[in-house]
Amino acid sequence: MANVELIMPKMGESITEATILKWLKSEGDKVEEDEAVLEIATDKVDSEVPASHAGTIGKILFQEGDVVQVGQAIAIINAEGEASEEETAGVPEPEMSNVSRSSTGETAVTEQKATEKTDNEKQSNNANGRFYSPLVLNIARNENVSMTELEVVPGSGQNNRVTKKDILAYLENRSSEAKESKKEKQVESKPVEPAATPAPQQVPVSTPGAEENVDIIEMDRMRKMIATNMVKSKATSAHVTSFVEADVTKIVLWRNKVKKSFQEREGEKITFTPIFVEAVCQALKEFPNVNASVVGDQIHVKRDLNIGMATALPSGNLIVPVIHKAEQLNLTGITKKVNDLAGRARINKLKPEEIQGGTFTISNVGTFGNLMGTPIISQPQVAVLATGAIKKKPVVIETEMGDTIAIRHMMFLSLSYDHRIVDGYLGGTFLRRIADILEAFDADRSI
Repeated sequence: MANVELIMPKMGESITEATILKWLKSEGDKVEEDEAVLEIATDKVDSEVPASHAGTIGKILFQEGDVVQVGQAIAIINAEGEASEEETAGVPEPEMSNVSRSSTGETAVTEQKATEKTDNEKQSNNANGRFYSPLVLNIARNENVSMTELEVVPGSGQNNRVTKKDILAYLENRSSEAKESKKEKQVESKPVEPAATPAPQQVPVSTPGAEENVDIIEMDRMRKMIATNMVKSKATSAHVTSFVEADVTKIVLWRNKVKKSFQEREGEKITFTPIFVEAVCQALKEFPNVNASVVGDQIHVKRDLNIGMATALPSGNLIVPVIHKAEQLNLTGITKKVNDLAGRARINKLKPEEIQGGTFTISNVGTFGNLMGTPIISQPQVAVLATGAIKKKPVVIETEMGDTIAIRHMMFLSLSYDHRIVDGYLGGTFLRRIADILEAFDADRSI
């Protein structure tokens, strides 16, 4: 019967591996072509892997929590029906898929198992042959846990397997024991001072509840990725931020006028974000050098305007879906794209390509009631715009009859830009141009 390898797909540029989050199918389950088989997570996005062929899951080669390289086999699909036990047992692990079998068969299986012990990242090299996933081995390596020490870590998984939770609990306990041991040594080695010697700043050796009165929250995978990327961006780009204030009264009044009819006609809510995206696209056409990236000593100016829109997730994390070629869309098209991407981002249904390729990013800090912000650039872009909360305030305006005070809808715009290639003149005039476009909004336009 035909056995077909289900391969870990390439999920985008620079992504070389993915973690298996959950198997949606078990060995022996039937699958249709393109039916979801498992859920995976990368540094960019969580996604589902569909079946490449219709058939039966003959063998699952990696378990939940394992880290698998792109292009590696993760399961075997029997494309013609359910595989027999003999066929399933003879299916090689991913690294051994190209191993030729000898005429004796038995010799080839023996050689294959020996090679798996050496090459397969999932197998440990300890004496008792205990199983460790790549994730556990990576954590142990980063925390300087030797293989000998790893063998004594209690495992709560199947066949006494050490899970991620087990190794983290062990490390936390080891850290606490090390601190206590250090305290005891300090107390033992501390010389006895005369009673008359004051020690006003001395902390008591025993402070009840000092360590317990702390909530320790482990970062999830996405938070770790955000932290890494933000630090990397600050280390890469010379960040500068400029601010302007814009009168968006016309936009507010226009949206209030059309939002009901727009939703009845399109089945979509229209927010301020599509209007900001439209204004940014117009300004980028006039200032193309802001739609660029730095590659070595070169400036790569991008012709497509791929606008990223920072989106807060229910988990508290942040993701930036991208509106590709936004300059080709009208306001209705941008609105539909904004709503679609934001909605699917919040339920973890974005495709990998929908969070890649951005050339400029907008972060709406006004959503949280913030007046302004200093956002961090999303690499390899060179600028990011923050839109603040829209507030009513008294403003001095010029009229033919002289200056007067009026209540207007005002908002702050801030632009963080990479000073390596965007100087104050370019960054400042570009930001001012966005504000001018918003202030000149046609309050009578149709949609």
